[in-house]
Formats: sequence, structure tokens, C-alpha cells
Amino acid sequence: MESSLVASGLRMLDRVAGGRHADYTIPPEARDDPRTRRAFVVITWLLVAEFVLGVAALVVAVVLQAGGADVHWAVWMRCAVVLAMTATLFYFAWRAQKGYYWAYSRLRLFSKVFPVVTLVIAAIPGLYPLWMVTEQILFSLILIGVADYLDSDHMRAAFPRPARRAAAAS
Repeated sequence: MESSLVASGLRMLDRVAGGRHADYTIPPEARDDPRTRRAFVVITWLLVAEFVLGVAALVVAVVLQAGGADVHWAVWMRCAVVLAMTATLFYFAWRAQKGYYWAYSRLRLFSKVFPVVTLVIAAIPGLYPLWMVTEQILFSLILIGVADYLDSDHMRAAFPRPARRAAAAS
């Protein structure tokens, strides 16, 4: 019962996140190719590093606050956003490993967009302390590594874009 409830919840989440391509998966031979599996192992480890970095930033903020330092609200928001984004990226990576094209495309898109946004925000003078700016730069570099794996010739070939559906005749 619980397993079917979890599966039902995942299908619903996939439908929301995947849109019209939520059910489209790549062929099993592409999904199970050793190069695809190896790429996802590295991507998973990079996301683990991202998560550890986010937790470390949160720990630094807590320690500073406990030590009497004034930790700006932007630091707390950044910590929460990094952890939420990383959880989302883990979900996309997990579903992409299962062969879902939508998850691969979302992971590929966000691993390119998030570093740009992060670096632009880090460049705002006085918004974050130096340690947080350093965390943002490291965060961006790790995500650029994820994007690099996802943009490899093999991965793009393994995850072909779904064919467009013909418009229904009236």
C-alpha cells in the first residue's frame, strides 16, 4: 500500500515537473550504457559536494550567530535556497537516471542557469560576507561541472529530445 502511494505521489510530481513529456523515457540501452551510468555517478557526487557545501554554509552562519555576530537575513535565505535547490537537483538527477528526458533537460538547464544567477548575486557589493561569496563561487563551479557532464556528446545522444506531436486535425 505504502509503496503504491509513494509511486503515485512520484508520478504526480513527475507530471507537474515534466509537463507534456512527463512519461517520455529514453531507450533502456541508452539509460544502462556504462558511460551514462558513469556520468550519473559523477553528477551524484558533485551534487553531494554541493549539499555538503550548503550544510557547511549553514553551520558557519549558526556558529557566527551563536558567537554574537549579526548574520544578515540574506545569508539565511541563501542557505535555505541552496539546500532547496540542491534537493531539487537531486530529484532531477535521480529521475534522469531512471531515463526521464524531462528530468535530464531540467537538470541540464538549471545547472547552467543557477551558476550565472549565483555569480551575479555574489557580485552585489555588501550583500554577503566574503565567506558566503566564496561559497557561492564554489557552488557555481560545482554546478558548471554538472553541466559539463550533461552537455557531453554521449549524454546529449543518450537523451534525445522527444519528437513533436503533430497538431490534432480539426
